Amino acid sequence: MFVEIMEEMIKTRNLYKSFGNNEVLKDVNLTVKKGESVVILGKSGIGKSVLAKCIVGLLKHDKGTIEIFNKDITTLDEDEMDKIRKKMGYLFQGGALYDSMSVRENLEFPLLRSRFAGDEGGNINDRVEEVLENVGLLDAQNKMPSELSGGMKKRVGLARTLILQPEIIFYDEPTTGLDPVTSKEISNLMVEIQEKYNTTSLIITHDLKCAKTTANQIKLLKDGNFYAEGSYDELENSSDEVVRKYFS
Repeated sequence: MFVEIMEEMIKTRNLYKSFGNNEVLKDVNLTVKKGESVVILGKSGIGKSVLAKCIVGLLKHDKGTIEIFNKDITTLDEDEMDKIRKKMGYLFQGGALYDSMSVRENLEFPLLRSRFAGDEGGNINDRVEEVLENVGLLDAQNKMPSELSGGMKKRVGLARTLILQPEIIFYDEPTTGLDPVTSKEISNLMVEIQEKYNTTSLIITHDLKCAKTTANQIKLLKDGNFYAEGSYDELENSSDEVVRKYFS
């Protein structure tokens, strides 16, 4: 009998991170396999975003190991880490668009910095239009960020995340600040993107509806470590009082 072994894309072991006397992450172990959509669920301020930023190297962890594409990132030099980062995309909470650049210029920026046109022989215009069409904003390419709604900024942020065709996408509170209808649209778009590009997703959220729509697996972060994990249905129907309280 043939059993497919899924490649491990992200793996942390015994991960710790503190800020002064505040120990935010305590012995965190996480594995995300190729094609999975894993949601880190928990209350605001519990350490979800800190975990994601440690994994991508935006924050330096205190102890433990972090492996991405089976490489321990703590042993890599800056050039090697840059090669890893080119395979990852990060959608920040506020979109993190450059205010002085149009939508098109925001999307062209990472391509120009990676010398996409010269190194890969690609067409920048085609790539920009492709990702804008995928997020439903082709007509907004000449708008400035100040002209965009919150939902549109999230879509442009996602388009910019997709522009270098990452293998892993990190979503940091993708529905925060959005109305329920727009939140649902963004959640559904995340699923469509994963299916179209065959990405692996790590989603940081406290939005139960987003988690239900997007997750293959959910990990509930509490007191610096994973308190419970499973599918949405498994956690929603858990007999554990803490989990039930959260999902109610």
